[in-house]
Amino acid sequence: MRVALKQSPLQATLLWAYAGLIYLFLYAPVITITLLSFNDSRVVGLPFKGFTLQWFVVVFTRPELVTALANSLVLGIVSATIGAALATLLALAFRRPFPANGLVFYLIIAPIVLPGVVAGVILFVFFGLLKIPLSLWTTALVAHVTWVLPFSFLSLYPVVHRFDRSLEEAAGDLGATRAVVFRRIVLPLIRPGIIAAWLFAFSLSFDEFIRTLFLTGYERTLPVQFWYMIVESLSPEAPAMAVVIIVVSVVTSLAGALVSRRST
Repeated sequence: MRVALKQSPLQATLLWAYAGLIYLFLYAPVITITLLSFNDSRVVGLPFKGFTLQWFVVVFTRPELVTALANSLVLGIVSATIGAALATLLALAFRRPFPANGLVFYLIIAPIVLPGVVAGVILFVFFGLLKIPLSLWTTALVAHVTWVLPFSFLSLYPVVHRFDRSLEEAAGDLGATRAVVFRRIVLPLIRPGIIAAWLFAFSLSFDEFIRTLFLTGYERTLPVQFWYMIVESLSPEAPAMAVVIIVVSVVTSLAGALVSRRST
């Protein structure tokens, strides 16, 4: 039997105020950096001297910034594609028990609990021992795939285990080969989950900074370029660049959440 607890007006007001302070603490920096990205001033900060879009024009026209944005987009696409493909295969493999499957499961999700600095140093030392030069498409790509893989796997795991396997058995009884069963039965059922996993993986890869900083070499992604701009000199286009990173991450995450709901 469930008993409803009645709140007094004072308690309700305090709860609303507490929730409002939490949301203000979370979103005030984002709102502030967004306002500063439109500030017509070469000094990053208040007061607000006027509305302008020139800093966004700089972000999308300056060669090094365009190159960094392209590197982030392409690296995110490649990392998400590899991560989603590996996660799909792993999730399908876990549909049947195999020796040490529990150990393998925890090894897959281990990068989630490993701090980014520790993971970056470990990979940096590892590739150094193997004499592999640091590059965006070798060492950084491996770091991004190992980072997005567990998230893609955990989002696909329940999707793969949710649908009724009797559909596959019925198709097999009707003479369908395993390849046909996968292409006509399994893949259409898990496709929304794969798309959602890809979108989440792309979002994680696009704004990944710590591991990339250790392993990218002389090439830069947008977050790494943003960090150098802050360290070397607080450039006036830095808030606009931050807004671009936030928008891409939020849009892909929301798209992934919508597709994930569809798969459910």
